[in-house]
Parts: sequence; structure tokens; C-alpha cells
Amino acid sequence: MISSIRKKILEVLEKDARLTPREAAILLSEDENLVAGEIAAMEAEGIILGYKTIVNPERVRDDKVACLIEVSVQPERGHGFDKIAERIYRFPEVRSVYLVSGGYDLLIVIEGQSLREIADFVIEKLSVLPNVRSTASHFLLKKYKELGTILVESDGQERIPVSP
Repeated sequence: MISSIRKKILEVLEKDARLTPREAAILLSEDENLVAGEIAAMEAEGIILGYKTIVNPERVRDDKVACLIEVSVQPERGHGFDKIAERIYRFPEVRSVYLVSGGYDLLIVIEGQSLREIADFVIEKLSVLPNVRSTASHFLLKKYKELGTILVESDGQERIPVSP
């Protein structure tokens, strides 16, 4: 079980990973050395795995293509979904892999330079893997919010206009 101070530290770092231990300590009304020590310990224990920057693709005109792929698989005896998930997450195109409930088993997020590159990945790498039964691809058209960060600017309207 993770301590309450660690939970609080993780919450503030998830909102802003650029915070120094001093700034986090001030926000949490805690001792700076305690916070710095807990952050270092969580990094060493593999609780904190890294720090990421969220880039607004609209601002940089990023031409990358992103795709969500639903994958139905046959789980392996003794390994369940873990072995097939590992084979998939080892591909460099793959950004995320999730085991999910519902009509399919794995949800994969991938990025490529073009629709063709994504299609080639699905056709040549993903769908030919042992135990992959089927795939369904959904191309991302626009990102509105990612990892808790809103990526679009509000026009200032809070209510939807109603016309008679």
C-alpha cells in the first residue's frame, strides 16, 4: 500500500512534472527534504517511471498519424494475455497497450508518418502474430484532451446557443 504522502506527491507531479521538490513541498505543506527523498525513492522503486511532455499537435502541425487498434487474441495457456501483449508492445510504433474488457482484448495506440505506414504495421506485423484473431483500426482525427490536459482553446462560450 502506498503512503498518503506519496499519493499526494504523485498527484502534484502528474499535474506538473516540472515541479521541483521545493515547489512540490510548498504546495503540499511538507518538508522539502522529505518530498525530495520520497521522489527519489519512488524513482528507485519503479513507481515513477519517467516524465513526459504533452505536445499540442495543432500548434506544431505534427503530421504524425495516430491510430487506436482493437485486437482480439487467443490467450496462451499459463501466460494469459501477457506474452502476446509483450510481443506487441516491443514494436517501436506502439505507444500504448492496454488489456480491456468488452468485445476485444487489447487496445493498442500506435503512431506513424502516414496511413500507409499504419496499414503496413497492421498487415505485416500485428495481424500475422500467433494468437491474434482480429483487429479493428480507428484513426484519430483530432485530440481534444490528453493525459488530463486540454489541447483545444475555448471560445469563451460556456453554454450551447439555442435557436428557436
